[in-house]
Amino acid sequence: MATETETPRVTEVYETEAYLRRGLLRLLTCGSVDDGKSTLIGRLLHDSKSIFEDQLEAVRGASIRRGDERVNLALLTDGLRAEREQGITIDVAYRFFSTPRRKFIIADTPGHVQYTRNMVTGASTANLAVILIDARVGVIEQTRRHAFLASLLRIPHVLVAVNKMDLAGWSEEVFVKIKRDFEAFAQELKFERVEFMPMSALLGDNVVHRSQNMSWHEGPAFLEYIEEVRVPSDLDDHHDRFPVQWIIRPQSDAWHDFRGYAGTLASGKIRAGDRVRVLPGNRETTVTAVWLGDKKIDEVVPPMPATLELADDIDISRGDMIVDPDNPPKISKEIEAMVVWMAEEPMQVRKKYALKHGTRNARCIVKELRYHLDVSDMSQDTSANTLELNQIGRVSLKTTVPLFFDSYDECRATGSFIIIDEGTNNTVGAGMIL
Repeated sequence: MATETETPRVTEVYETEAYLRRGLLRLLTCGSVDDGKSTLIGRLLHDSKSIFEDQLEAVRGASIRRGDERVNLALLTDGLRAEREQGITIDVAYRFFSTPRRKFIIADTPGHVQYTRNMVTGASTANLAVILIDARVGVIEQTRRHAFLASLLRIPHVLVAVNKMDLAGWSEEVFVKIKRDFEAFAQELKFERVEFMPMSALLGDNVVHRSQNMSWHEGPAFLEYIEEVRVPSDLDDHHDRFPVQWIIRPQSDAWHDFRGYAGTLASGKIRAGDRVRVLPGNRETTVTAVWLGDKKIDEVVPPMPATLELADDIDISRGDMIVDPDNPPKISKEIEAMVVWMAEEPMQVRKKYALKHGTRNARCIVKELRYHLDVSDMSQDTSANTLELNQIGRVSLKTTVPLFFDSYDECRATGSFIIIDEGTNNTVGAGMIL
């Protein structure tokens, strides 16, 4: 099924078995300032030959102008002028690269406390969090902060990379102590698995190639690890959730009377012949065909875009959801959520905001701030009456129309939303439904 406005051959992106077999790993790098996040990514791209020569020349020139003793590979990710001048990461820098085994999207996030919102943005879609720790410093407050945020955002797997081992004399004792310290506080967090790896991103030890300086470490190098780690996604092991984005009615003789419902599958798996339920009307029907671009396919899996044909003529609009009839989502105008505040202007209780949940738009009011969460020690301040920039709290919201949602722990795609200031149209908060 095709229209004149569609991008040609959308199916080419998804239809090959090689694409599906290689898969995609989204990983987040985080840690305190100057722990070597950008250097790690730069070294990874350089040693795996994933950068162009002109990019390397540009970095080499920038390193000379800065007076660096060697080529500063961190500049491969520090793209903003302010970052290069200060030697820190402010924005979230995304880098894409691939190997014969896997494709990767790396989010290099800021280390400063005041850029917590940027770190949350990078973590929202990650499958794996790489938390860097300076071997000379060990576990600090910002380490705990980022570990907690990774847990809050339901990143199931964590790799703790103990960096700058060259400055700690390649000491196994230093590595073991940091590992024990991290494990002690991480017991309260919801990680499925935590791995530890010593490295020197600056010199390349244990990045692409295993280190000769740390023969006591028997594990893989960083690239080997991210190529092989199996990180199950909540997208495909959950119940069917298909938020409707667009109703397709081609104005052509070839597609006369065709009606399709386009969107991106949030979770589950939908095939032709499946029984489904359409919310909010609760009408049940059957999927008669699944389209990807102009080609019929057997099934759609996350995060593929698709168009569904249904057996019955049902009134469906943007923001409605096609779901598993046996396991529908919760439906309510009232939600409890953990909210990360992202605006300079504080959150105000009883103020009205716009809310976007998947493809569904609503207006909402902040009924109550139950507590402000201190990320450094996970204490709860129940006396707080507002959320400031970068703060996190448990909030009760009421919306003008019902939302179709799962808890964030069950499904990140249908358990998250953003809050928008109606006056400026700026995103001011990000929420995870409890």
